Amino acid sequence: MKIVIECKNVWKIYNPYTPAEVKALRGVNLSVKRGEFIAIMGSSGSGKSTLLHCIGCLDTPTRGKILIEGVDVSKLDEKELALLRRYKIGFVFQFFNLISNLTALQNVELPMVFAGVSQNKRRERAIELLKMVGLGKRLNHKPNELSGGEQQRVAIARALANNPSIILADEPTGNLDSRSGEEVMNIFVELNKNEGRTILIVTHEPYIAKKAKRIVKIKDGRISGG
Repeated sequence: MKIVIECKNVWKIYNPYTPAEVKALRGVNLSVKRGEFIAIMGSSGSGKSTLLHCIGCLDTPTRGKILIEGVDVSKLDEKELALLRRYKIGFVFQFFNLISNLTALQNVELPMVFAGVSQNKRRERAIELLKMVGLGKRLNHKPNELSGGEQQRVAIARALANNPSIILADEPTGNLDSRSGEEVMNIFVELNKNEGRTILIVTHEPYIAKKAKRIVKIKDGRISGG
């Protein structure tokens, strides 16, 4: 099966050559095949979120290479990186990052606005996605009118808006109760099983990680298992 994400000796050092230097990643090597569902586990400060952000091109490694579908992202300019993030990768964050004054429907439409999708097509797609995550009757509710679990489902629908092949989720259940967390994780399971999307989830919760097909453990910036 084709490798879609490859990290080669990836280091991330904050404040290098100063007393405040922090080596967040220390020579990480990781290969992810198309259609894998991976949980990246580690304690707070282990480097798991830094690794996810580097893979998602939200942060830049100090040294080493990251390849997305065979493309060395360090060779891309800002415009090319923006296009990669827009069409290849969907992001889901712990704090949802929804726009507070927009409805659920408008939040899901937003990535398609930037992609130049026509109003009718993006509305149709957003409704379809919100129905898929069980929010067909909450289209016109704003974030403050939704529960945490519902907000995260809106965030998942938004991540899928431009039909990315890769989903990156950073502690997606971190702000949810166990029942809502279970519901959100079941959506990821279905996306992987039924649509074959490649999914990487960062978590420190073993019961969440068990939903994945493979667990990669990280400790002190190094892969320690998986």
